[in-house]
Amino acid sequence: MFFLGKEHNPPHIHVAYGEFNAIVDIVTIEIIEGDLPKRAADMAIEWTKIHQNELLEIWDSQNFKQLAPLE
Repeated sequence: MFFLGKEHNPPHIHVAYGEFNAIVDIVTIEIIEGDLPKRAADMAIEWTKIHQNELLEIWDSQNFKQLAPLE
């Protein structure tokens, strides 16, 4: 998530994996732009599901907090 001014909707996160980049919609929890290898995409989707409420709170407040990685 970038905090350079107010981000544009829909609420989303940016995912980088090596040379791959994607954008995941926080509400629908789907990749809406870009491309990731299947394993990385699955991990990004799982992480977003786990932290969906926190991510939406961060999006709305623009107050960043660290979220736990997948175990």
